Amino acid sequence: MYLSTSKESLLVYEALASEVRLKIIELLDERPRSIKELAAELYLSSAIVSSHVSKLQEAGLVSGKMCRVDGATYKICSLSANYLQIRLSRAQQTAQKVVEFSVPIGQYTDFEAHPTCGIATKEQIIGYYDDPRYFADPRRMDAGIIWFAKGYVEYRLPNYLASDQTVQEIEISMEIGSEAPKISEKWPSDIGFTLNGVDLGKWTSPGDFGATKGRFTPGWWHADVNQYGTLKVLRIRKTGTFMDGQQMSGISLDDVDWRKEQWSFRITAEPAGRRRGGLTVFGRGFGNYDQDLNIRVYYE
Repeated sequence: MYLSTSKESLLVYEALASEVRLKIIELLDERPRSIKELAAELYLSSAIVSSHVSKLQEAGLVSGKMCRVDGATYKICSLSANYLQIRLSRAQQTAQKVVEFSVPIGQYTDFEAHPTCGIATKEQIIGYYDDPRYFADPRRMDAGIIWFAKGYVEYRLPNYLASDQTVQEIEISMEIGSEAPKISEKWPSDIGFTLNGVDLGKWTSPGDFGATKGRFTPGWWHADVNQYGTLKVLRIRKTGTFMDGQQMSGISLDDVDWRKEQWSFRITAEPAGRRRGGLTVFGRGFGNYDQDLNIRVYYE
């Protein structure tokens, strides 16, 4: 969700200005819950919790639907937004425009994968575990998760800008993690990123997470393998490349030849020593964030 200093964003700020509502968001981040469940965990009445949830719904932070459970009807609540970005500079906000699109994680145009590896849709594994041949299977377009111990996936991104438009910032968000045999909460992996063949920098994933099930991971998915990752936001600006607001390198927009009609974006599991390495990419239907690769291009 993208916010500003406008009046329209005020509902969100007001909704967040409550310790109880912040706690509700934390609980819903773990998994969807009913009003009754929230009330029990917060030691509040259902009426009070319902009032707080309504405030979060008005702000677009929480959604609710009525479900039948054991013959009774309950309102099941879940998060509608996974992260917020606030732009405080009104001058910059009005000067810039944005193009936004999403690329399915299985729509890669090149790859290299080494076991342990695999690829799956929301319904089933594609092929067999640890068989890189299936990364070329046409069904990969529907993939919701891909993983490998070493290798890369590369995507073609369209450049929709006209010749008289200038990029101010490229933003790519994705849910990623390490890849360990089975799972390992402490399995650091160096993951590299390139745009148009230029090395943007590396980020170290802390582990291959699986202690709890991913919010969107399907029920048939085995409990002893990767369940969710970390949402990372990569930004290439005129001043350098940033990951979650922290500068990762000095590579700027001028260095990546952004005027090309198509961009190539590669995510790589860097070679590493024993007990390190691997990459898992989560798409729609898996993990904690129901998204693929989300790209936003700010321009003037």
